[in-house]
Amino acid sequence: MITTKKLNPVLKALACADTIEDLKDACIELRDMLQIDHVSYYCFGPGDGLYGYATYSMEWKARYAQEQYMRIDPVLIGGSSRFQPFNWGDLDWTPKAARKFRVEAAVHGVGSQGYSVPVHGPKGQFALFSVNHSCEDAEWAAFTRKHQNSFILLSHFFNQKALEVVANVDEQPTKALSPRELGAMTLLARGLSRAEVAKDLDISEHTLRVYIESARSKLNAQNTTHAVARALSRGLIVA
Repeated sequence: MITTKKLNPVLKALACADTIEDLKDACIELRDMLQIDHVSYYCFGPGDGLYGYATYSMEWKARYAQEQYMRIDPVLIGGSSRFQPFNWGDLDWTPKAARKFRVEAAVHGVGSQGYSVPVHGPKGQFALFSVNHSCEDAEWAAFTRKHQNSFILLSHFFNQKALEVVANVDEQPTKALSPRELGAMTLLARGLSRAEVAKDLDISEHTLRVYIESARSKLNAQNTTHAVARALSRGLIVA
C-alpha cells in the first residue's frame, strides 16, 4: 500500500482542485510517484456526458473523441457493469473492433497493462479510476496486488472531489447561448462533423471553433462533448 507520506502531494493537488481540469495535477503527481505510464479519472453522469482527466497524449485523446471510441472501449464497457477493481487483461478483447482499438491505443502510447476501479455514485453517476503501464504480466500482477487498496481509496478521493467541483459548477447560472452557438450545438448533437456543421451554417471552420468554444465556456463544460451533453440535458437544444 502507498504510504501516507508518498500520497501527500497527490492529496494536496486534489484539495486544491477547483475544476475538473485541475484533477490533472493529482493525476500527474500520482503517475510520477508510481513511475508508471498513465493515470486517469473519468466520470460519466446522466445527461452530462464524459469529463475528467488522463495523462494520455493529446493526440490519443483527440483520436478517441473523433472516432467515438467510448462506444467500443472494452475498459469503459466492462467497468460500467462491474463493482470490483479489474485488470484490463481480464476483459473481452476478441471482437475485431476491440482488437483494432487496442492496437491503435498502443501506437498512441497507452501501456499494455491496465487496472481500473469502478465507482458508482448518486443518481446514476459512474466513474472509472485507472492506472496504466507497459510491463510483463508477472510484474503488473505484483504491482496491482501491492497497491490495490490504495487505488480503491484514491478512486473515491478523486470521485468525491469531482462531485464537489461539478456541484459548484452546476450552481452557477448558465449564460444564454447565441443563435449561432445553439445551431452549432444542435448539429453537433445530431452527429455531424465539424466540417459538415460549418458547411450547413455557411461559416468557416475557424469561425465554428469560435462559436463552439464560446458555448463550451458559457455551459461550464470541460470539452465539446460535455458541452453538447449539457445543452441537451438542460433543454437548450433538441437533437
